[in-house]
Amino acid sequence: MLQSVIAQHIAKVRQQVEQACHKFARNPIQVKILAVSKKQPAAAIREAAAVGQLAFGENYLQEALQKQTELADLDLEWHFIGPIQSNKTRDLAVHFAWVHTLDRYKIARRLNEQRPEAKGKLQVLIQVNISSEPNKSGVAPSDLLALAEEIQELPQLELRGLMCIPAATDDFAQQRLAFAQLAALHQRLQDAFPEARLDTLSMGMSGDLEAAIAEGSTLVRIGTAIFGARD
Repeated sequence: MLQSVIAQHIAKVRQQVEQACHKFARNPIQVKILAVSKKQPAAAIREAAAVGQLAFGENYLQEALQKQTELADLDLEWHFIGPIQSNKTRDLAVHFAWVHTLDRYKIARRLNEQRPEAKGKLQVLIQVNISSEPNKSGVAPSDLLALAEEIQELPQLELRGLMCIPAATDDFAQQRLAFAQLAALHQRLQDAFPEARLDTLSMGMSGDLEAAIAEGSTLVRIGTAIFGARD
């Protein structure tokens, strides 16, 4: 049976991750692929799941909820990776396993209050505005530890680490520099909260995957390289 195009793309991405890990002395087991499925139909997600890709990242809540309904027969892990508005927190708290884009205590508090206890803790990452871009979401590096401390007090959330979307560049050295800054902040976070399970660095996408892995990424968010260019 012929492999679908998506299955071929996933195999290629897995190979790229393995090669980058080998090149930079990383264990491939330590790097998870999150398939970014925004603007993709449920059928495409089903194709990816057929070859063992079970973690998916969505940016738009209503679109994601529709797909979750259509794919309810599959055991998928849903990650929210878009900006969070206050009026969306209840659905995020109920329908997602992970939220990558936490950058305000108000949102964290709402997610905590609205997370059903039966679902266990919501896994969260703090988004850091690592390139200090005025139009980009994320906490300033200087405010990170204060926000982390507040999140640690919320019983229905588990802070797992950090996420960033650095300024776009094709320069490999510049890509590494931004990711190195996030990795250094992650180390500071681990030092500040030694008892916490701070094991996740969500950084790297289709265009800067290798640089992210070189600097310690444990989760790469791959959309275009898996699903092709979006409309």
